[in-house]
Amino acid sequence: MKITAEQIAEVLNGNIVGDSTVEVFKLAKIEEGEEGSITFLSNSKYNHFLYTTKASIVIVNKDFQPLHDVKATMIQVDDSYQAFTKILEYANQIKLMKSGIEQPSVLSEGVEYGNDLYLGSFCYIGKNTKIGNNVKIYPNSFVGDNVIIGDNTILFAGARIYSETIIGKNCVIHSGTIVGSDGFGFAPNTDGTYAKIPQIGNVIIEDDVEIGSCTTIDRATLGSTIIRKGVKLDNQIQIAHNVEVGENTVIASQTGVAGSAKIGKNCVIGGQVGIVGHIVIGDNVRIQAQSGVGKSVKDGEIIQGSPAMTYNDFSKSYVYFRKLPNIVKDIDQLKKSNNEI
Repeated sequence: MKITAEQIAEVLNGNIVGDSTVEVFKLAKIEEGEEGSITFLSNSKYNHFLYTTKASIVIVNKDFQPLHDVKATMIQVDDSYQAFTKILEYANQIKLMKSGIEQPSVLSEGVEYGNDLYLGSFCYIGKNTKIGNNVKIYPNSFVGDNVIIGDNTILFAGARIYSETIIGKNCVIHSGTIVGSDGFGFAPNTDGTYAKIPQIGNVIIEDDVEIGSCTTIDRATLGSTIIRKGVKLDNQIQIAHNVEVGENTVIASQTGVAGSAKIGKNCVIGGQVGIVGHIVIGDNVRIQAQSGVGKSVKDGEIIQGSPAMTYNDFSKSYVYFRKLPNIVKDIDQLKKSNNEI
């Protein structure tokens, strides 16, 4: 799809310097710009590329004053970085503008769906599932029985949504993610074997949630595993049964959250964090990468380490840890001196 500088300037509320009729059809970095591409300049370190880029349109800040002639058409805006982000979002919407039901695919008995559904090839939709408007389900995805999917939600290729899962509006679930698989529930028998505890709950994902590739969210034993509104989960995360993740919390890759843990809202959790079950993480908590959290955490705390402690205590302790060989040496010398007295 081609779009002119005049149309872009209208969307961005910007001023055109150059040819308003020039057309673009792709996005590029300023140093890699080609004819027909649009790029942006926001970092002064890249100013010199403006005079050599082959991009047709460059978005710049209104206060930017070029030192040499610029071949590209410039669109002046208040914030070039934010403006280009807006263009990226617009381009992504166009790319995802698919509709229709491809074959082969299966829509089971009792399925209901809204307007502009896209259902890719080799998808399976289970019985009595309800799908909202403008939902996109990419090829090779599985959606079980009695699932609810809200408006404008996207399931990328190979997503697996087990039965009874509820997914809100404007969610994105990336490839390979599994939502609603059985929680890890086993009871030990007297002979050393384990009996499986039926997992009959479900998963609830509220509005505006994004879940990265190959993440697993287990269904509850009873009740619901809940991912609250606005949560962002990275790739390769494990959320166990009956966990609750609070609004607008962000969790980085390879983190594992054990069963029945409750995480508050507006938390930031780094990569490879381990959180034990049945504890409460307060609101606005920051957990540094590779921390092991074994007890509840109060609102607003910043913790690090394994076992995790407050960030300040960890920093002080780490300084002592690095000096430990010298500290031991000093202690040994003191002991020797005392013995000689």
